[in-house]
Amino acid sequence: MPLTDLQIRNAKPRGKPYKMGDSLGLFLLVQPTGGKLWRLKYRMAGKEKKLGLGTYPDGGLSEARKGRDDARALIAQGKDPSLEKQRQKARAHLSAENTFEAIANEYIERKSNDGAKPWAERTGAKAEWLKAELSPSIGRIPITELEPPDILAAVKKIETAGKIETARRALQFVGSVMRYGVATSRVASDPSRDLKDALLTPKVTHRAAILDPVEFGGLLRAIEGYQGNAATHLALQLAPHVFQRPGELRRAEWSEIDFETAVWTIPADKMKMRRAHTVPLSSQSLEILRKAELIREEDAKWVFPSVRTAARPISDNTLNGALRRLGYTKEQATAHGFRATATTLLNESGKWSPDAIERALAHAEKDTVRAAYNRGTYWDERVTMAQWWSDYLDTLRDGGEVVPFLKKESRSLRT
Repeated sequence: MPLTDLQIRNAKPRGKPYKMGDSLGLFLLVQPTGGKLWRLKYRMAGKEKKLGLGTYPDGGLSEARKGRDDARALIAQGKDPSLEKQRQKARAHLSAENTFEAIANEYIERKSNDGAKPWAERTGAKAEWLKAELSPSIGRIPITELEPPDILAAVKKIETAGKIETARRALQFVGSVMRYGVATSRVASDPSRDLKDALLTPKVTHRAAILDPVEFGGLLRAIEGYQGNAATHLALQLAPHVFQRPGELRRAEWSEIDFETAVWTIPADKMKMRRAHTVPLSSQSLEILRKAELIREEDAKWVFPSVRTAARPISDNTLNGALRRLGYTKEQATAHGFRATATTLLNESGKWSPDAIERALAHAEKDTVRAAYNRGTYWDERVTMAQWWSDYLDTLRDGGEVVPFLKKESRSLRT
């Protein structure tokens, strides 16, 4: 006869374990210690097996019968309930290990050590920062359980704090981590893929730049008279001549400078587009670099070392800080703005092909075949253009006559 709750409660331990049968293979195993265990006896492929269904009183008679019925349904499908139970435990364990933070750590580690195209140190640091922004909200959630509302709440929290651009980048980072999870068979799909339009669009603000030749000549004269740190002064002098991104300029190393060929080769890991970039150096640029070499400490790595220690380059804010000391506000001029000045005035001169100017700015060419062609084809023009540009800057600095260029057009600079 089937068991009753009263029989189960009144069952007393004996010197040896004994069984109390219910129905359809379900029984209660009473231990000498007083413990009561639910078990199911069944057969698979002609072999008798047993399945644990919990303990009493944590699991009552009705729960045990439900477990029995679920197991019998699996048996009817040809599945071994004991094996399915083991699989569920393995999945639960794997899920507990595969939290968003754990997978994000693995993703960052993999990308930072990719033998073909490893992340630059700064890229890895940015990824760590975005992970830290997200971890309080979704870091401990297994990626198999992450749903769009969870992710949206996490990035909206960042957006609500006023960090609109950070929220957008955080959502992109979540997508990258989730797609890595898909690629490594930890999750079936990326739940962040449809959330892009849920965030505010950051307002695009262009870095301040002086585009009027006469006004720019005044800035060049102000730079000549800079009274601060020598390395900062030289970096500030070189910046408008080479018009590379401030991060690339401040982290220039002596090993990258070839005085004989007049070329500065910036390695791929320092470039925004992760492609090595060569910069032709005019005679003026070489002169500035030779001055920097005169004050170089023995075995120094950086062309423009920090005032505090030669072991580090000047900081991100050094050049902009120098411009502020010269009296230029952030609305008037920035170190990055030298790129906008160069692209505007070079284009308006009408002397140089747009492709050569784009290559000088290290803007990426989407067509890889055309990009390879342009690198070779426009090098000679870039060398000539670099010298012309430096000569023109000298004319502006010295207050010489400014020849009107083509009519100005509104342009935006890709950064």
